[in-house]
Amino acid sequence: MKQNGSVIIPTMRYKDAPAAIEWLCNAFGFEKHLVVPGENETIAHAQLNFGNAMVMLGSEDDNEYGKFVKTPKDLNGINTQTPYIIVEEIDDHYSRAIAAGARIVLDIKDEDYGGRGYSCQDPEGYIWNFGSYNPWV
Repeated sequence: MKQNGSVIIPTMRYKDAPAAIEWLCNAFGFEKHLVVPGENETIAHAQLNFGNAMVMLGSEDDNEYGKFVKTPKDLNGINTQTPYIIVEEIDDHYSRAIAAGARIVLDIKDEDYGGRGYSCQDPEGYIWNFGSYNPWV
């Protein structure tokens, strides 16, 4: 199997997926790889790239799969998983996220194990972790 990116791709459901896609691209620098519109201004499926990484997302749905997936808003702000994304220019990324309205939950700092990073929430309450620490090198 030829592989260009990560074999692990986080997937998420958003109450307002069209707005989430635009916000994630603006705030964090994701790029639209594929966006499949659904009925009634929803998103059936979207793929957003960040370097060689990807997240997939879609609109909240009560279908067979959707019954097993809830948003942080459905869980009183609780996240059950949070992605970590490696960013070389972490201070610039941090400033970009703040300018777009990201809510910082753990401020940017140098880590004891190396690198520098921060954690923030998007408008629907998902927590995103960004850092310059790269465990692969």
